[in-house]
Amino acid sequence: MFPETAQKYDKLRQIVGDMESALVAYSAGVDSTLVLKVAHDVLHERVLAATGLSDTYPEEEMDEARVLAAEIGAEHLRVNTMELTDPRYASNNSQRCFFCKTELYSKLVAVAKERGYAWVLDGTNADDLGDHRPGLRAARDWNVRSPLVEAGLTKKEIREISSELGLRTWDKPAFACLSSRFSYGDPITVEKLKKVAKAESAMRQLGFRGFRVRHHDNVARIELEPEDMQRALELRDEITAGITQAGYAFVTLDLGGYKAGNLNKLLKPKVIAASIG
Repeated sequence: MFPETAQKYDKLRQIVGDMESALVAYSAGVDSTLVLKVAHDVLHERVLAATGLSDTYPEEEMDEARVLAAEIGAEHLRVNTMELTDPRYASNNSQRCFFCKTELYSKLVAVAKERGYAWVLDGTNADDLGDHRPGLRAARDWNVRSPLVEAGLTKKEIREISSELGLRTWDKPAFACLSSRFSYGDPITVEKLKKVAKAESAMRQLGFRGFRVRHHDNVARIELEPEDMQRALELRDEITAGITQAGYAFVTLDLGGYKAGNLNKLLKPKVIAASIG
C-alpha cells in the first residue's frame, strides 16, 4: 500500500472508530464494502449492514450483499424501499437520485434510531463529489456521513486498500441502480426495470463485467469496455439472443464504450452544478 493511501486508511479507521456505533448503507459495491469492513473491524458488533430492497436493484446484487456481509461477519438487514411509488422518482427527471436516496436514508435513519446506532454511513468517495449526484443532497438532509470522503479516499485508493484487505470486491466493476439505464424523462416502471435486469443478466452470463445495457424503448444500447468489443462481436449471436429474450427488438453496440454516468452528458452544466452544490 502506498504511504499516502496507508495514511488515509488509518484516518478512515480513526474516523469510524470514533463513532461508537454505525449502520452502513450497504450495496455490496467496492466502496460500501470497504466501509462495512472497516466499521466491523473497529466497532465489532456495534455495526449493522442495511441494504435497500427494491426493484431498482437486481436480485444478484441483493444476494451478493447478504453473502459479503456474512463473509465480513456483520449483521445484515434488508429494508424495503418504495421509491417507485413516488411520482417524482418514477417520472425520472434529473433529480431522480435525490428522491431515491431520500426514501432510502429516511428508512435507514429510522432503523438506526430504533436500534440505537449513533450514525448512518454511506459509501460516497472523494471522486464522487465532482459528478451529477443529487443523492449527496439527500445524505446531507438526513445527516448521513461519508467516511471515505472524510478520509479523502479516491476510488483508486479504495480498490488498493480493498485488495490489501483481501476483499474480493476490490476489482468489482462500478454498479448503479437499474434506473440509471434510462434517459432522463423516460418514466421508470417495474416492467422496464425487469427488462433491463434480464438483459444485463444475459450479458453477465456471457462473462462480461464492466458494461451497461441502456434502455431506449425497443432498442438496447450496450456500452462495453473497449477491450471487450471484439469479443462482443464474436458473441453477437449469443448477445442478440439473450437481449431479445429480455424483450428488446433491436440490439446495438455503442462505439463510444462504457463510462459511468454516460447519460449525464445530456444534462446542462447548471443542472450538474446545482446537484453538486
